Amino acid sequence: MKVVKKENVIYDFSSQNKPIASVKLCEDFWVETEDFYCGQIKTEKDLRPNIDISIMFASTGPIEIENIMEGDTICITIKEIILNSQGVMVTSPKLGVLGDMIYEPNTKIITIKDGYAYFSKEIKLPLTPMIGVIGVAPNGRKIHCDIPGDHGANIDTKNIKEGSKIYLPVFVNGANLAVGDLHACMGDGELSGTGIEISGKVKLNVTKIANTKLKMPIVETEDEYMVIASEKTFEDAIYKGTKYAVELLQEFFNLNFPDAYRLLSATCDLQVSQVVNSLITLKVVMPKILVTKLL
Repeated sequence: MKVVKKENVIYDFSSQNKPIASVKLCEDFWVETEDFYCGQIKTEKDLRPNIDISIMFASTGPIEIENIMEGDTICITIKEIILNSQGVMVTSPKLGVLGDMIYEPNTKIITIKDGYAYFSKEIKLPLTPMIGVIGVAPNGRKIHCDIPGDHGANIDTKNIKEGSKIYLPVFVNGANLAVGDLHACMGDGELSGTGIEISGKVKLNVTKIANTKLKMPIVETEDEYMVIASEKTFEDAIYKGTKYAVELLQEFFNLNFPDAYRLLSATCDLQVSQVVNSLITLKVVMPKILVTKLL
């Protein structure tokens, strides 16, 4: 099976990046990833202010998807996530929503073993592995890997996990897929500014969704579809995600706008993905009991 090595990384999603690997549609392949800090933090003596921040968010890729063209929609199935044996969480002044209460940087190394993250002697957390950065190249510009958007990238949505699918619009031929920023555990919001940051590898499979032109990322889990919207403010992200979700309900049920708007309000949920990146990311959640097959 093809393995895309973690030595091949980008720091910006861009059509100008030359693919370092190519995969076929419906082909299983592995992608290795470094952790968020690109392996710079190995002990509790390693502090965030002392590392090279320019290489954070390194994402493995870009990967060309054969027979995918600009304007297509792809579906990426996350088939497996394998984590390495050590995760890290840091605190640092101004990091996260309570960063004003952190006065000195601090690093915590967390052992990963037997399906748990050993946070302390008293606390062990069941692993909830997820992908923080997954995206494709935008059209005509480059966007740093830490910035979430309609092309995906750092959307830090904990539902992008084993067994889930993420649908992305394609802006350039071949898509230029890249992946990074794994977490062993992360709660909605990523409130301290980090999850349990970790290196590892993911097994992916990409298919093409015919006769569909997507506007922004959608995540599919066993029970739900999630419209992923990223904007500078909560208000803008709520408006953007809600508007597109209503459009999808209009199309799915052949409804006028008022009825689709009412249906969304009666059945769908607004949830937070993350609030600590350069843009806020929210998700509008549609239950599959309502929308059986959206895409």
